[in-house]
Amino acid sequence: MRIKIEQKILAKNEDFASANRKYFKRNNILCINMISSPGSGKTTILEQTAKALKNKLNIAVIEGDLYTEYDADRIRKTGLQAVQIETKGACHLSAEQITKAFHKLDAEKLDVLVIENVGNLVCPSDFDLGELRRVVVLSTAEGDDKCAKYPGSFAQADVLLINKMDIAKHVDFKISKAKRDARKLNKQLKIFEISAKTTAGMDKWFNWLLKSCKELRK
Repeated sequence: MRIKIEQKILAKNEDFASANRKYFKRNNILCINMISSPGSGKTTILEQTAKALKNKLNIAVIEGDLYTEYDADRIRKTGLQAVQIETKGACHLSAEQITKAFHKLDAEKLDVLVIENVGNLVCPSDFDLGELRRVVVLSTAEGDDKCAKYPGSFAQADVLLINKMDIAKHVDFKISKAKRDARKLNKQLKIFEISAKTTAGMDKWFNWLLKSCKELRK
């Protein structure tokens, strides 16, 4: 007689994610899991967001990288709170890491918590961190085929930020193809064309953040 015992590999992560989500909802904190490839411009987007909304929203950032506090230091220079998680080689963050990092922040009156995940379009898509919204950043320099090649990240997203539109024509990025592929995966996906460097189009992203925070408080 064989007795088969199964345990979900991600069970522990799901327990922490569930607890995180309940906390964020209860305290009206818009927690965003921001995912992208390395070098897509996530940190620059957050720097510009801090500058534009510092008098409207209380924002904090949890940074995920294999090594260094470079990105957390950049965020701190904008005046925002930032906690760095060094994964020491792991290709994604876990919900437990978010729980521990969050408790290092002064969360009083916090409106938005952005988790800047490890640069990777594969591993992070499988790990729920307890976020309330998921945002994927795609830079034009990466090519217009990434939505089709890495469907997991885009299919689960609420927002797609197509960054570096200021160089799109120089890298032969076809915006129509990228949007078409993304919407095949996710018809409800909101897509904003932006340039974090020039700030073009960033107002749509800022307005989405403000609206989402307002809806959460209802």
